[in-house]
Amino acid sequence: MFILLEKIALEKVLTNFKYEIGCDEAGRGCLSGPVVAAAVILGENFENDIINDSKQLSEKKRKSLRSFIETHAKFWAIGIVWPSEIDKINILNASFLAMHRAIDQLDCPKEMIIVDGNRFNPYHDIPHQCIVKGDSKYMNIAAASILAKTYRDEYMEKIHDEFPMYDWKQNKGYPTKAHRSAIKEYGATPYHRMSFRLLPEQLNLDL
Repeated sequence: MFILLEKIALEKVLTNFKYEIGCDEAGRGCLSGPVVAAAVILGENFENDIINDSKQLSEKKRKSLRSFIETHAKFWAIGIVWPSEIDKINILNASFLAMHRAIDQLDCPKEMIIVDGNRFNPYHDIPHQCIVKGDSKYMNIAAASILAKTYRDEYMEKIHDEFPMYDWKQNKGYPTKAHRSAIKEYGATPYHRMSFRLLPEQLNLDL
């Protein structure tokens, strides 16, 4: 016997602040490429019953929703931290910096920030709330996760043409077996994060 469970709609926002910012990042666990974050303010008239955590959506749906979010959200922005910066400040701080850079670009008042996860570096004196699995609970965080994921994937597909042997078009820089095999055979590129454990055995790489 199968029971069809009704999809539970996400809450749009956490607070009653008019300018509540939802933030999320993509690419934190990758071996190559930047970490990309998005900051989104949906606005009171924003409605969508499909938006969810980007990991729960197909690539086709993510791309469609990206266009919808960019068109209908009140404000949105992207922040990027590059591999050389990640190596200097570590991936956790890079994730926070990417979100700060996204928030910096929002040309509007900033009253409240809600962030996917359990840690965040304060942004000036703006109050914030960390929410574990927030991208599956609040629509503004989910929208940020979709923008961050699609912008990062688009970038990885672009640089794939420069180094096709790493298959970034498919793995997007994540540590797949094929990606690590390519690193073992060809060495690292300027797009790789040299502070990461690129190979399990940490062989000497051709740098």
